[in-house]
Amino acid sequence: MRPTDVPRPVLIAATAAALLAAGAGGAAAEPGVRPSHGQLRPLAGLSADRVLVADQVAAAKWGTDSPIDDPAREKQVLDTVAEQAREMGGDPAATSRIFRDQIEASKVVQRGLYRRWQADPSSAPTERPDLGKVRLEINRINGELVRAIAAATDARTAPSCPARLLAGALATGHQKRLDGLHAVALTRALPSVCETR
Repeated sequence: MRPTDVPRPVLIAATAAALLAAGAGGAAAEPGVRPSHGQLRPLAGLSADRVLVADQVAAAKWGTDSPIDDPAREKQVLDTVAEQAREMGGDPAATSRIFRDQIEASKVVQRGLYRRWQADPSSAPTERPDLGKVRLEINRINGELVRAIAAATDARTAPSCPARLLAGALATGHQKRLDGLHAVALTRALPSVCETR
């Protein structure tokens, strides 16, 4: 069964289980704090945007010598976002952890699309996007995501973070109409967001 063949209720349950497991130990709301996903929803939304752009990355690399795993590019991204976090007064180490997951989520999409295109060559892209231009879009999303991470420090460390992040992820998945592959990738993008103690 391909990820796109998974029934939507199963995807929702799997996403919920994965996000709750990633932040297990602190899903209860704090007294006096309104239970909303507030600052965490932008993180989920930007993570979904990044996952969706991975389609263009896969199409740009398909049929070329460009590998899905690109340690030099990954290091460049991690160094850049850590420096941006430092400049914004954010936590460079936390930002790097979150972006490692973002990068792995992109690879989930790329590998899933490669498998799909290999199984059905007629579904493979017929035009190759310019990877340089695609990376400019990724860099734009990355900058917004670094700002969102810095702005959500209190929300990310609150005991209710896993539940709020789950609410934001489910709302984002519904709003952006993510298919199975992209929903799985979004789940992979988010485990390091919550830092509950």
